[in-house]
Amino acid sequence: MLSVENLRSGYGRIEALHGVSIEVKAGEIVTLVGANGAGKTTLLRAVSGVQPISAGRIRFEGRSIERVRAHARIALGIAQVPEGRQLFTPLSVEDNLKLGAWTRYDGERGDDIHRIYALFPMLGELRRATAGALSGGQQQLLAIGRALMARPRLLLLDEPSMGLAPILVDQILNVLLDLKRSGLTLLLVEQNANAALAIADRGYVLETGAITASGAAAEIQGDKRVREAYLGV
Repeated sequence: MLSVENLRSGYGRIEALHGVSIEVKAGEIVTLVGANGAGKTTLLRAVSGVQPISAGRIRFEGRSIERVRAHARIALGIAQVPEGRQLFTPLSVEDNLKLGAWTRYDGERGDDIHRIYALFPMLGELRRATAGALSGGQQQLLAIGRALMARPRLLLLDEPSMGLAPILVDQILNVLLDLKRSGLTLLLVEQNANAALAIADRGYVLETGAITASGAAAEIQGDKRVREAYLGV
């Protein structure tokens, strides 16, 4: 579904990604493991189109999209749940969901909002509350729901468990598994690398802008060097 080849990107004179190549197959959960500053967020932002690239190719379902603007990538089927949620906090839960579907003109947004409420009943109960009044876990569910309103086939998630209590982390990861079972493909950056690899099919280790290991999630978890460096073992 997604192929990234020899991708380079940076900020001014600082290159954050040095020829990164990854692939994500349809129906997979693929997780990116790495320390803060390794380039994981930069890679997600490059795929979604909000981070410029200086070299390389990005293919989505066989189509080169590196020249496609970010809003058009949403229409193609790529949506991102950004780090820190980035909700429209003065607006209601329902208005945040509506904004997630702003590229769509099919007249079915109302039906999709009801599907989000069925998936996350808590959001239905709080539909008139402002996003800023929600708890951290509720805000994360809203951020995921907002992305789903675009009807993506590939969902990019950047640190969905950040700042959440352990019980809420488990809830969010179970939600991601449910989304996979529904047919969605996910590319995941998660600070809780152990938990992310436990639900993933495959993983990549990103160190200072370069891929240093890749393979099945169980292989990544079993790699002694990865375990010592990133998994707290």
